[in-house]
Amino acid sequence: MPTFQEFQQWGQDVLATEILALSEIKQYINDDFAKACQLIISCKGKVIVMGMGKSGHIAKKMAATLASTGTPAFFVHPGEASHGDLGMITKDDIVLSISNSGTSAEILTLFPVMERIGVPVIAMTGNPSSPMATLSCIHLCIAVSQEACPLGLAPTSSTTATLVMGDALAVALLQAKGFTADDFALSHPGGALGRKLLLKVLDVAHQGQELPIVTPDVSISLALLEVSQKGLGMTGIVDDQGVLIGLFTDGDLRRTLDQKLDFHTTAIKQVMTKDPITLSGNLLAASALKLMEDKNINGLFIVDDNNKPIGALNMLDMLRAGVV
Repeated sequence: MPTFQEFQQWGQDVLATEILALSEIKQYINDDFAKACQLIISCKGKVIVMGMGKSGHIAKKMAATLASTGTPAFFVHPGEASHGDLGMITKDDIVLSISNSGTSAEILTLFPVMERIGVPVIAMTGNPSSPMATLSCIHLCIAVSQEACPLGLAPTSSTTATLVMGDALAVALLQAKGFTADDFALSHPGGALGRKLLLKVLDVAHQGQELPIVTPDVSISLALLEVSQKGLGMTGIVDDQGVLIGLFTDGDLRRTLDQKLDFHTTAIKQVMTKDPITLSGNLLAASALKLMEDKNINGLFIVDDNNKPIGALNMLDMLRAGVV
C-alpha cells in the first residue's frame, strides 16, 4: 500500500502537469479564437457541439455552459447523428466538433453532409494538421505537451485544456452579448441558484397581520410586546397616515437599557431610529441580503412608493428561503 506522502505527491504531479497544459493553450486564444466568437455571435440558429468518448463528455458540458450563458446550444452524439439525429441540424446552425486527435471517424463521416447543408464547422483539436482541423472553416488548437496520466493514455491534460477553451468561448460570448445576472436567472429558475436570482423581497417577507407595527406614542414596553409577538426582532413605527417614520430593534433595546428609562412611560418615538433604511418590493432578495450584510443589519422593512410598510424580513427569513 502506498504511503500518504506518495498519494499526495502523485496528486500534486497531476496538478502541476495540468497547470502547465493550461499555460500552453493560452497562446491559442488568438485571431482564430476571435473569428470563432464572431461566427457564433452572427449565428441565427444554435451551436451544435459534438464529441466522442471523453471529448463527448466535455462537449456536453460545453453545450450546457454555452446555453446557460446566453448562447443557444445542445449536444448531438456523432454516432447517433449518422442514424437520424443529423436532422436536428439546420443551415442556420454552427457545429463545434471536438476531438483531441482530430481523426474521430464518427465526426469526419458527417463533414460531407454538413458541407452540403451549408453548416460551418469550428473544430477544436490538438493537431492543426489533422483531417478535422483542415476540413473546418475555423480551427481552435488545444494541443498540450503531456497528459497527466503517467502512461500517456488516459485523456487528462487534454480534456482539461478543452474544457477551459470552451469556458473561454462561453464567457467571451457572454461579455460580447452583454448577458446580465437577470438573463442568467431566466435560464436557472430551479434550485438554490434560482432562488438567489429570482426571488424578490416580497416573496420572502412577512406581510399583513404579521407585520410588527406600532404608533409613535405607545410606550417602550408595548413596543417590546409587539416585537416579541411578531418574532422579527424589530417593530416599525408609523404615523397617523401609516407612513414608516422609525424602527426599533433588539439593538436599539440594548442601547436604551443604558439610558435607564422608564419603559412604561417613555414613548417609543423618543428612542426609535428615525428614517430607517428600507427596501422596494421589486428588489431581489439577493440584493437585499447584500445590503443587510454591508450595513450589518439583521432586519428591514419593505415599503411602497408612499413609504408605507408592505412587508418585513430578517436574516432568518433569508436563510429559510435559501437565499443565504
